[in-house]
Amino acid sequence: MHPTTPDALAAHVVEHVLDVPGRCRVLVDGAAPLRPSQLADALVEPLRAAGRPVVRVRADDFLRPASVRYEHGRHDPDAYLEDRLDVGALAREVLDPFGVDGTYLPTLWDPVRDRATRAARARAGERAVLVLDGELLLGRWLDADLAVHLTVRPATLARRLGPDRVWQLPAFARYEDEVAPQDVADVVARVDDPRHPALVVR
Repeated sequence: MHPTTPDALAAHVVEHVLDVPGRCRVLVDGAAPLRPSQLADALVEPLRAAGRPVVRVRADDFLRPASVRYEHGRHDPDAYLEDRLDVGALAREVLDPFGVDGTYLPTLWDPVRDRATRAARARAGERAVLVLDGELLLGRWLDADLAVHLTVRPATLARRLGPDRVWQLPAFARYEDEVAPQDVADVVARVDDPRHPALVVR
């Protein structure tokens, strides 16, 4: 592992993105308490400064309706892994068309109101970068040009999840066992101490 800083980690990811010609789709994957959204947000300004327009999309805006997500109860770890995210919509409405002609749907579902957002489709330029953050994104046949994964030790994850979300631990354990995200991702960072991340060198 190579010790780094949050800013240097973001710069490292930006370097990888800039190596991709044309449009680029970036997945920033990690349990919510590891703040993948924070890293995703940190990529925006450096990429724009480098002349690459940026589109930010959040996987949490592509969840399935509550009737599907909670069919087996609100604290079912298998449902959290398998039924929470509308993977088909994320591929069909965002990642696949963005790779073809730059079109994408910015949001699909409002999980608070539990209804469609009715957002209009948008189009990005030829050198645009789409940055998508979320949980449990890898191993789902989502087309991306760069995948980043944030990870911690199981004990650290349990502590970060806290008592209200500790029921999710089996979902993340299955994800590790079945997907091996550290092997799938292009960039892996350990963030047991978020102030002092470490790049996993393979």
